[in-house]
Amino acid sequence: MKNSMQIRLVVLAVLVVLVVGGGPAMAIERADYRVAEVHGDLEIRIYAPQILAETAVVSDFDDAGNQAFQRLFNYISGANRAQSKIAMTAPVSQEAAPQKIAMTAPVVQEGSASNWRVAFLLPSSYTWSTVPQPTDERVRLRQIPARTIAALRFSGTWGEDRFRDHESKLRALIKERGLEPVGEPIFARYNPPFTPWFMRRNEVLIPIRPIE
Repeated sequence: MKNSMQIRLVVLAVLVVLVVGGGPAMAIERADYRVAEVHGDLEIRIYAPQILAETAVVSDFDDAGNQAFQRLFNYISGANRAQSKIAMTAPVSQEAAPQKIAMTAPVVQEGSASNWRVAFLLPSSYTWSTVPQPTDERVRLRQIPARTIAALRFSGTWGEDRFRDHESKLRALIKERGLEPVGEPIFARYNPPFTPWFMRRNEVLIPIRPIE
């Protein structure tokens, strides 16, 4: 409980500096995508290639982000072979992970309720050959090619129940449009924890087969 509280305080302090203290010059880079189609609440997006720094956590849904944050924050703060500081970006993503994540480039795999993969999106200025390598073996890099994503945006709290509710809604919208999921759902958080619940941007994202 004490460690969880300490991590929450670290998260809060960092995001206060990034979001409040830095002003316009500290604007956070967001994932690069274009909206291909909109059908009510459903957005079909085409995402640019991404590089993620991620770590695997065995925990319940709500605590996984807290456990993972310190490792990932250490990495962007200089715990990498280049000892470089890396800018924070948005969103922070969380998705189900396999029981063991191989050290080679992964493919989308089935996950379980207690195994989670939490990731920071790295700035688009990095390429696979220039991105700093982690010094913590629990943090690894993953390169994701351009992909098509079905997205459902919502505000409010971050609990697992709300995520599952919106995941169900998104799956129903995907089925209604005759689209084919090709990956696990991703829960994306865009805002710091002190953001009022009604102003938060949250999303459920599910990779789908590209539309012909």
